[in-house]
Amino acid sequence: MVNLASILYPVTFGVVLLFSLFLAALGSVSLLAPGKAKAFLLGFATSAFTHYLEMALRLVVGLSFIFQGPHLLYPGAFTIFGWMLVGTSAVLLLLPWKWHRLFAEKAVPPVLRYIALVGVVSLGVGTVLLILLLKSLPYK
Repeated sequence: MVNLASILYPVTFGVVLLFSLFLAALGSVSLLAPGKAKAFLLGFATSAFTHYLEMALRLVVGLSFIFQGPHLLYPGAFTIFGWMLVGTSAVLLLLPWKWHRLFAEKAVPPVLRYIALVGVVSLGVGTVLLILLLKSLPYK
């Protein structure tokens, strides 16, 4: 019989790895092509489809952090981050998607004035996550 954990481990590891690379890429684009990063960030919650796609991706990433937490350096931090993603996504799923859009329309533009800071933070967090993830690999 196949052990579910033996299947979930590489899948969730891959999701956390992709999320780390996504943050690093977002940071790089924010620094090198800020207009493209701004357009991308303004694209969230523009339709029901993008809202539910974002929530699905957040849930997958959050659950992956929760599953991977015990296997990573600083397990508490990774697990808490995962639960934060799952919890906030659950709340947003309970609200009409147009409320998410209204919130994004008000919250994102002021943040975009600091796109270089967004870039530095995203690149830094993505890089640190990637390093911690790779240091957690069980070398045999």
